[in-house]
Amino acid sequence: MQREEKQLEATLHAVLNRVNDLKTAIQALISKLENEYETINWPTFLDNYAILSGHLTGLSKILQAEMAPSLRSVVVLPLQLGCERDEELARLTEGRVPACTHDLVPNLLRTKPEPEAEQRLQQFIHKASTLSYDTTQKQVAQFTKVISHVWEIISKGREDWEGEAMRSAGMLPTHSIADTHALVTAVGTGKGLRPGIPSIGPQGVGAPGMVQTRGPAPQLGPAASALPKAPSAIKTNIKSANQIHPYQR
Repeated sequence: MQREEKQLEATLHAVLNRVNDLKTAIQALISKLENEYETINWPTFLDNYAILSGHLTGLSKILQAEMAPSLRSVVVLPLQLGCERDEELARLTEGRVPACTHDLVPNLLRTKPEPEAEQRLQQFIHKASTLSYDTTQKQVAQFTKVISHVWEIISKGREDWEGEAMRSAGMLPTHSIADTHALVTAVGTGKGLRPGIPSIGPQGVGAPGMVQTRGPAPQLGPAASALPKAPSAIKTNIKSANQIHPYQR
C-alpha cells in the first residue's frame, strides 16, 4: 500500500511539474502574440509552438508509463465545503479558486461534458451518421484539394523566402549606386569630364572631332610680304590648300 502511495505521489509530482512548464510556455506564447505581434515572425512562432508540443508529449509519456498508477481509479473528494476564503487553496490555484463552494465543486469534479455541450455533441454525431458514403467522400476530396492548394502556396512562399535569405547572405553587391549616378550625369551633361585639347594639323585637315573647312588660303597684304622671314631650323611640309582632299566627295 505504501509503495502504491509513493508511486502515486511521484507521478503527481511529475505531472504537476510538466503542467507548470506547459503553463509557462503558453503564457510566453500569448505574451509574444499580444506584445510582439508586429515583429514576430513565423519561425519564432513555430519554435514556441514546438515547445508546447514537447511539453504535451512529455505529459503523455508520464501518464502512459508502466510504473505510473492509473489515475482513473483515484477518487478526489473535497474534505470540507464552505464560502469562506481558503488562502492555501487560493495559493495552489493562483487565485482562481478562492474557496470550495457548493456551486464550484460539481464543475471541478465533473467527469462528463456539460449538458449543453453534450447535447450539441450528440447533434453533430447524429448529423454525421446520416450522411451517405458518396457525400462524405466528395466532402473529403474537396477538403483535401483545398488543403493541398494551401500547402502548395505555403511551400512556394517558403522556398522563395529561403532563396532570398540565401542570396542576401551569400552574394556581395556588384554595383555602386553613386558610381551609376555619376556615370549617367557625365554622359548626359558632361559633368566631371576634362575638356579636350585640339591637335594642330596641316591646313584643310582638322583635328579629330572638329569641323573641317575647305577654301582658298587668306591673301597677305604688301606690308606683310615685305617683312623679312625669320630663319627656322624646323623643316615643314606645307601642303597647298587647293590640293584635293583624299576623302573629298
